[in-house]
Amino acid sequence: MLSMLMTILFLVPLGFMMGSYWLVQCMLFILSLIFMMYIQPTSLFCYLSYFMGIDLISFGLIMLTFWICVLMLTASESIYRGGYNYNFFILNIFFLLLMLFLTFSSLNLFYFYLFFESSLIPTLFLIVGWGYQPERLQAGIYLLFYTLFASLPMLSGIFYLYNENMSLMYFMFSEDFIMNYLFYFIILFAFLVKMPMFLVHLWLPKAHVEAPISGSMILAGILLKLGGYGMVRVLKLVVSLGINLNFIWVIISLIGGVIVSLICMRQVDLKSLIAYSSVSHMSLVIVGVMTMTYWGYSGSYTLMIGHGLCSSGLFCLANISYERSGSRSLLINSGMMNFMPSMCLWWFLLSSSNMAAPPSLNLLGEISLLNSIIGWSWFTMFFIALLSFFGAAYSLYLYSYSQHGEIYSGLYSCFNGSIREFILLMLHWIPLNLLILSGEYCMLWL
Repeated sequence: MLSMLMTILFLVPLGFMMGSYWLVQCMLFILSLIFMMYIQPTSLFCYLSYFMGIDLISFGLIMLTFWICVLMLTASESIYRGGYNYNFFILNIFFLLLMLFLTFSSLNLFYFYLFFESSLIPTLFLIVGWGYQPERLQAGIYLLFYTLFASLPMLSGIFYLYNENMSLMYFMFSEDFIMNYLFYFIILFAFLVKMPMFLVHLWLPKAHVEAPISGSMILAGILLKLGGYGMVRVLKLVVSLGINLNFIWVIISLIGGVIVSLICMRQVDLKSLIAYSSVSHMSLVIVGVMTMTYWGYSGSYTLMIGHGLCSSGLFCLANISYERSGSRSLLINSGMMNFMPSMCLWWFLLSSSNMAAPPSLNLLGEISLLNSIIGWSWFTMFFIALLSFFGAAYSLYLYSYSQHGEIYSGLYSCFNGSIREFILLMLHWIPLNLLILSGEYCMLWL
């Protein structure tokens, strides 16, 4: 595992070479395939050093990080073709990959916090450096301040924990030994903002709309998962408080998820619609983790992996349309089936995966979450039904409006997808639908 870390470090000089864009991409592909061989059959921590180790939860998320970072390079060909500081872009992706690798493999809560916050810097560079509109500065400030205002109290919570426990290592935490209400709220709030939970989600659509395709992919694919991963790690400290107080987050997330699904139904911006659908899916993940049951944890983890691949693929599709028409509007991109018939298939496949149609990994996650949430309380049934229904409704809305209907009169011609784009979409969709065949890695890790 340490060899993987060193390999990433030694790849960094490639970022300074001229014309090394595709070489870096090939090297990262090889690295991600090698990393697959390191899969751990147990859920125990396999140590890399005193402060680093991975178990099955970390492994899946690190694997996803590698995969999305490679696909970011594939999707961002316009940066290379246009020569928009692509060397700095490659360095940015390497730094992001390194920070996320260290975040998921930290065994110490303070190190986790350090790398968790460090991953914000390259993301901010991506949005401000390669974003499309002048409003990207405002989006960057939203992203920075929402995350930092929630995370600074968490730092004081970590110091309090060290004072109580005399250790910040995960495996040295005693089960359920903290009974401090303030600690419970500040430690969870940082992760809930990162997820993001409804009411503190406003930074996400803004960041997605202004970010370049690479920024949107890493944001939807990995950075939202940091919140869920952090909650899974720290909830064992506050089990008793969680049993009494978790209903607060469950209620906010369920009602918020339904409201956000309705907001999705009236979006005309492709990226904004996909961003709001991410908030809706993540609300389910929050509820699953907050039930603190085995089904809830494994369902949330499965949905996080599935959503990472699915929403990243949808952002790629939105970007493919944007590069051709110069607009993100659903009204201008309508009737695309006439211009790009073969791309229509990928729109359908990824939209259906987004609504958790079989055989996608999202289906496995949602069935598991359904069990855990309804088992936690029968009253949640109504909201779960609405979430599932509207999830299918806005996915169909996205597909039908973008592919069917009249062609916008301002569009006169459009060329079909390139091989690079089809490979990019295939590498999102195939893992998303084949991983259900080895569901034990998602479901049997406790």
